[in-house]
Amino acid sequence: MTPPYQPIAPQRPPLPDRTASPFTGYTRAHWEAHADTLLAGLLSYATPHLAQYRLPGRAGHAGVWSDGLEGYARSFLLAAFRIAGAQGQDLPGRPIISDLITRYATGLVAGTDPRHPEHWPQITDRSQPMVEAASIAIALHETRPWLWDNLPDAARQRVATWLEGFVGARPNDSNWRLFQVITEEFLASVGASYRQSEIDAGLARLDDWYRGDGWYTDGDGRKFDYYNALALHLYPALWSRIAGDRADATLVATHRSRMRTFLETHQHFFGTDGAPVHQGRSLTYRFATAAPLFAGALVDASPLPPGRTRRLASGALKHFADRDVPGGDGLLSLGWYRPFLPVTQAYSGPASPYWAGKAFLGLLLPPEHAVWTAPEEAAPVEVADQYLALPAPGWLLHSTAGDGIVRLINHGSDRLPPAPAPARYSPHYSRFAYSSVTAPETPGEGEPDGPDNHISLVGPDGAPTLRGRIHPRYTRDRLASSWHAPVTAVNGADEYGPRIVSVSVVHGPWEMRIHLVKAAEGLSVREGGWAVACDDAPPVEETGPGWALARRADGLTTALAGVLGWDEDGRRPPGDVAQACDQNAVGHFSATPLLGLSRHPGGTRLLASLVLLTADPDLRDDVASLCSRARVNAAPDGTLEVVFPDGTTTRVRRDMSATLAEPRPMVPASGSGPARSVQGNATG
Repeated sequence: MTPPYQPIAPQRPPLPDRTASPFTGYTRAHWEAHADTLLAGLLSYATPHLAQYRLPGRAGHAGVWSDGLEGYARSFLLAAFRIAGAQGQDLPGRPIISDLITRYATGLVAGTDPRHPEHWPQITDRSQPMVEAASIAIALHETRPWLWDNLPDAARQRVATWLEGFVGARPNDSNWRLFQVITEEFLASVGASYRQSEIDAGLARLDDWYRGDGWYTDGDGRKFDYYNALALHLYPALWSRIAGDRADATLVATHRSRMRTFLETHQHFFGTDGAPVHQGRSLTYRFATAAPLFAGALVDASPLPPGRTRRLASGALKHFADRDVPGGDGLLSLGWYRPFLPVTQAYSGPASPYWAGKAFLGLLLPPEHAVWTAPEEAAPVEVADQYLALPAPGWLLHSTAGDGIVRLINHGSDRLPPAPAPARYSPHYSRFAYSSVTAPETPGEGEPDGPDNHISLVGPDGAPTLRGRIHPRYTRDRLASSWHAPVTAVNGADEYGPRIVSVSVVHGPWEMRIHLVKAAEGLSVREGGWAVACDDAPPVEETGPGWALARRADGLTTALAGVLGWDEDGRRPPGDVAQACDQNAVGHFSATPLLGLSRHPGGTRLLASLVLLTADPDLRDDVASLCSRARVNAAPDGTLEVVFPDGTTTRVRRDMSATLAEPRPMVPASGSGPARSVQGNATG
């Protein structure tokens, strides 16, 4: 590494403060210490002039040259929040901030010099440098008084010239449009070349994707995931900081109003242990899910009490820190807890996880801000059982205070472009349910799909069908419904001509899953419950007539019980448990309870299954008995009466067959009504 650069070792995190932070013990000092540790861990992998960070591991699809830029850009974003949060000032005897300024200024000068051996790839149409340019632009804006303003004029010109590659270039038609907005707005702020029409077009395109109730789809289709939090709300907030007085006040107010609505929902996605619900892509960014919590406070667009904001954000950071993230090598790996490539995408390179640094946006809030000084307040999951219907993405959230678990029931997000695009499949979008304590089974390439939280038909070749395009029907109160045409993994075609209409009804830790299955005679049917995973030993399994369960050593239990339609020849076949190794992001060993119907009679068949995920000791030790009390009955008024194990009853309209006869076109979910949050016990 080139002198005079002298890295400063980070300090140990301070002791927990249980007075200010009774839930996590974390304070602003903990966030600063974690930032310093993450930045220090990268130094061994820096190129001599600090323009690239060449981390070990599988290269992203853009190649190692782009991966090196990614390492610089994403860590610079984290460093910028640390520098600006300290107002560019060092503590006595601890020149960490000036060290970071020198480090990233040195890399910036080298990376934007086209004659330098460490220079960065150019920004061209739909190229990965577009993504990284936005991080660099944000970092330069937030550190402007200490870094940009002190660069030589020639260096500033080279940086501007590199960023100007965005002007006139075409980004992907997704959250990438906001990378162009951010970068060109920064160029405008420093007197460089830009196109206002491209900034305006990117912001207008965002409007096209708004589906109401605070939710955007990430491009056309039904692409709902954490990119709402990491990009589609975050970048408009950061754009307004760069644009300042140039920003349209009405547009800024609209973005902030939408963020406020979104955060009302987003706070429900974190379990008591701080874990975010494990759904969607780019999950290797981990605690970046906390970024919009701080962003809302930063731009005065948060409905949350400041103490709750810190409790949720610190809980997410602490959740991963307590599970040895970063790892023993000091790096954030491509994975969730341990390295686990199936949780990543083809574009993910070794430095991609450093977008986790977005969570440190809270350091831009001054130390005296209420988010840092107010006592922590409980998260929603800690107060009472929660139920939240989200019609826009087609999701139903339910959480239980007794064990702190958040569950997401999915009847609307498949991350597919609109038809007639093929129904490609992803386990992080296609499952019926996701949670804060589990991950979907993700077998290796060429292996059969995992059975968890899925109903499939099995043909003569033994291969299970996949859940194709999800067609939402409704999401309201404690019910959600959709239909899909099962597809094969080979070609994505509707090989068997079936349809499956599904309804989920939730109560406490329970979900009653009702399916009307239209299929040819002779196909078998298989349904799976949750996959529970751990590292120490395979989960224990138990089975009986029409039910099965799997339990971890710490008591986390999943169970699946046939309630209606699973009888064959007058008897109920025993359930089963699928055990697996190295197929789950949560742990090495995993297990999924299963139900099977060996032969579909042809035509339509109504099936109902009771699904349980719990860590509550009052429930997990008597699962078989509890499951036996559940019922689904045909009521005289033509509805289905759903009876949960504790006697709670609700009714479901029996209008499922109409969907089988005439599949209806997908209707925008924003027309389904507003989201609702209910606390307490279900009343039916």
